[in-house]
Amino acid sequence: MQHKAKKFSTRAKVVTSAALLAAVGAGAAGAVSASADTPAAAPAALKEKTTTTSTHLTVDAATDAARAALDAAEKDGQRVTVAVVDRNGNTIVTLRGDGAGPQSYESAIKKAYTSVSWNAPTSELAKRLEKAPNLKDIPGTLFLAGGAPVAYNSAPIAGIGVAGAPSGDLDEKFAQAGVDAISNGR
Repeated sequence: MQHKAKKFSTRAKVVTSAALLAAVGAGAAGAVSASADTPAAAPAALKEKTTTTSTHLTVDAATDAARAALDAAEKDGQRVTVAVVDRNGNTIVTLRGDGAGPQSYESAIKKAYTSVSWNAPTSELAKRLEKAPNLKDIPGTLFLAGGAPVAYNSAPIAGIGVAGAPSGDLDEKFAQAGVDAISNGR
């Protein structure tokens, strides 16, 4: 079965084309007038002492620290994951060593976050659980040895977490190797 196309009259073509052009033109004019009618507002001036400046670890320094921690672990024959987070707990870099267990990735990030949050090695923080067991309920934290803070002028600016070695003490030793690598100007 074959359908025949209907032929439109010239008048129908003109009316349809005019209506289409009017609709497109109205839309374009509305878009232009919407942006042209409203002048750009000047940024508001802030009062003095309403902002603060913070120090952050560079990506290069975070990478150097992670590499040093991973190298220290590999030298000891350990398969680990290393994470470096900034002061706010945002991951800057992670390195998952060959053969590191799947649980080590998230554990390394949580150890790094925990260490920077309290500006203390996670082994020390794990001891605090005896007096304050509810600490372990804080989201995103992990109170196991293996996290070391990075401080600048005594203020925490990053955390390094290592996970995957058979003990938290080894993890923390490797995390500290990362801190030492960037603290010594490497």
